[in-house]
Amino acid sequence: MSDFTSNFWNLYIVILTVAALLFCVWILAVVGKREEKAASKTTHVWDGDLTEYNNPLPNWWRGLFWALLIFSVGYLIYYPGLGSFKGLGGWSQVGQFDQEMRALEAKTKPMYDGFLAMSAEDLSKDQKAMGTAERIFQNECARCHGSDARGAIGFKNLRSGAWNWGGSPAEIEESIAEGRTGVMLPMGEALGGSDGVQSVVAYVRALSGLPHDANLVAQGEVLFDENCTSCHGNDARGMKEIGAPDLTDSDWDYGSSEKAMAKIVEFGHNSELEEGAFAMPAHKGVLSTGQIHLLTSYVWGLTNK
Repeated sequence: MSDFTSNFWNLYIVILTVAALLFCVWILAVVGKREEKAASKTTHVWDGDLTEYNNPLPNWWRGLFWALLIFSVGYLIYYPGLGSFKGLGGWSQVGQFDQEMRALEAKTKPMYDGFLAMSAEDLSKDQKAMGTAERIFQNECARCHGSDARGAIGFKNLRSGAWNWGGSPAEIEESIAEGRTGVMLPMGEALGGSDGVQSVVAYVRALSGLPHDANLVAQGEVLFDENCTSCHGNDARGMKEIGAPDLTDSDWDYGSSEKAMAKIVEFGHNSELEEGAFAMPAHKGVLSTGQIHLLTSYVWGLTNK
């Protein structure tokens, strides 16, 4: 937003608010002068003898209006309400939120620190601890991995047992704390175009037991050995050091159809830079060390009962 636009809306809010308060003061002052006169009859009569009088407002009622106006002025001086004016009290929604979060963290820290003394394996057997861990998962992880942790296109299925970056408790904890960014280089040109891509796709599908064109497998294997083993390994089982997935299992983050696999092989993806791709964000600034350790136990326990 430009400075001009920001200043315009700031002045607009200030002028509108002050004008509304002054208008209320004027109304009360005018009404107060008129009500100094004696009560008079109106032309409203019901049932022949029931007459409406124009009586002045009770003093306590007018006093209440004045008190509310004075309170409003004091409120706008102490709290933010007049455009970009932050108020003399220094209060803000963000500050209030941070204060409450610090209080909550101080209250729960001893409990989470206690979990650090237990191994992930032992924690995964503690039903009470896992109940807490599941609530953390639903709050922090379900939006990507699903409430059942089975993921979606572009989001890892945490129940599959396939781990691109390693599935030990230490490796899972590092993934949660530090985040992960997956990169697949575009291989369309290196494979000689669409025909080469289709051959490699056929070979990879054969490795994982998916339906494939058997006539393309031999050529696909040659192209795979020449272009893909540096990341996925000679046996196509991946390299967890760089997050290259195992291509021999049944877990496919971006879909297992021929079309989906061909798209990834030809164009690649970068989950940090590419629009529509998804990176695993670091949670060490969002969750405490104890919470991350507890969450690690929960995720590890999904496939290690």
